[in-house]
This record gives sequence, structure tokens and C-alpha cells, in this order.
Amino acid sequence: MPSPNFQVGDTVRLRKQHACGGWEWVIVRTGADIGIVCQTCKRRLLLPRDKFRRALKQVTKSAEPIVAEPDDGGALADLSG
Repeated sequence: MPSPNFQVGDTVRLRKQHACGGWEWVIVRTGADIGIVCQTCKRRLLLPRDKFRRALKQVTKSAEPIVAEPDDGGALADLSG
């Protein structure tokens, strides 16, 4: 079973081919339901999380992690006066 850790922006492959012939999907929403977009025809699907996990074959490309900028702490103090 693939790792259940996925995030918005990941490219995934499902067990079944889409009707348009496409295999690649991009995750556009996470939560109780997972929103995915077919990369061939741009069709959007919203699947319950457990159904998505069963349909998932592999994560083909992980999204780049979001790196927070370090807080300099002094920028707001300079503006206040």
C-alpha cells in the first residue's frame, strides 16, 4: 500500500485508466475528500479519502515542500514608528 502522506500538488497514478486515456492526476484539494484533476482532459473528481487511498497506485511526483521564510522580527518594529 502506498504511503497515505500526500499533499496538494502531488502527481499520482490511479489503478484504473481514466475514460479519456489518461493515467496522471494532480491533487488539488485535501481534507475529508480528495480533489484530483486528470492531466489529459482536465476533468475534476472529488473522491472520499478512503476510496482515493484504495484507488491510488503510486505517487509519481511529489510537490515541492513549502519552506517558510525565517522571521527577521525587526521589520514590523521599524514601521511602527
